Amino acid sequence: MTQPTMHRLNPDNVAVVIPALNEALRIREVVQSALAQCAHVIVVDDGSDDDTRAAIADLPITLLRHRQRMGKGASLRDGFAEAMRRGLRAVLTMDGDGQHRGEDIPRLIAAANRHPGCLINGARLRKRSQQPLYRRIGNDFGDWGISLVCGYGIRDTQCGQRLYPSQLCMLEHVPGEDFVYEAQLLLSAARELQMQVVSVPIEARYHTVHSNEFRKSHFRLVRDLCKITAHVVMQSLHYGDVLAHIRQSRHHPPMIDDPSGEFGTAFADPGTHARA
Repeated sequence: MTQPTMHRLNPDNVAVVIPALNEALRIREVVQSALAQCAHVIVVDDGSDDDTRAAIADLPITLLRHRQRMGKGASLRDGFAEAMRRGLRAVLTMDGDGQHRGEDIPRLIAAANRHPGCLINGARLRKRSQQPLYRRIGNDFGDWGISLVCGYGIRDTQCGQRLYPSQLCMLEHVPGEDFVYEAQLLLSAARELQMQVVSVPIEARYHTVHSNEFRKSHFRLVRDLCKITAHVVMQSLHYGDVLAHIRQSRHHPPMIDDPSGEFGTAFADPGTHARA
């Protein structure tokens, strides 16, 4: 679907929001990689007690701070609110630990322009063998459960690199905290806004492969997956039509936008935006 040029997303109308909790090791590199792609970068420091803030104090960003730890959900909410206050048209999220690559930002923006109004989800499919086996199993389980409730397949429902359209950022009363909040955003997109989720293959980096360069993930597989599962079950009962959406999901496999054709469909870009 072709969009008028004025409605297309670009590096000047998309904010990059980076939640940060004790990220002194890599936060400067992460922020610089985001600034190289987008003009508006918002870092939300979630009560860090290391040198996270000092590491980026001289960079041209907006820095929000929680006096005490409030969780990733609260950080994303505050980042969304700041971006919407500035009148930006979408929010692209990245983790502060260096797992995500700033070079993937243009690819997510390009996919958003090919699929207007969709949530663009980074799917860690490239070099997936580097992901710890237990994390892959957990991710696959999460994908299965969340896809059933959404009514269509989604690849990598736990990835923190996503592009959220403004209508989702402005949605009020989205429940859930920490990593549960990110899962709920997928549910809210599908069930409340009837919004499609489109996955874009990305590469992620892990502590298990580069132990001296990356901290251990804040995500604890058993603890957080149990929280997400319990939340998704309760939300499925809240939304209703559980069986209908389970049947629907079987006929709607994950939508993957991959210009290379390696993992999915190479959708044509309707405008002049640079190809990924």
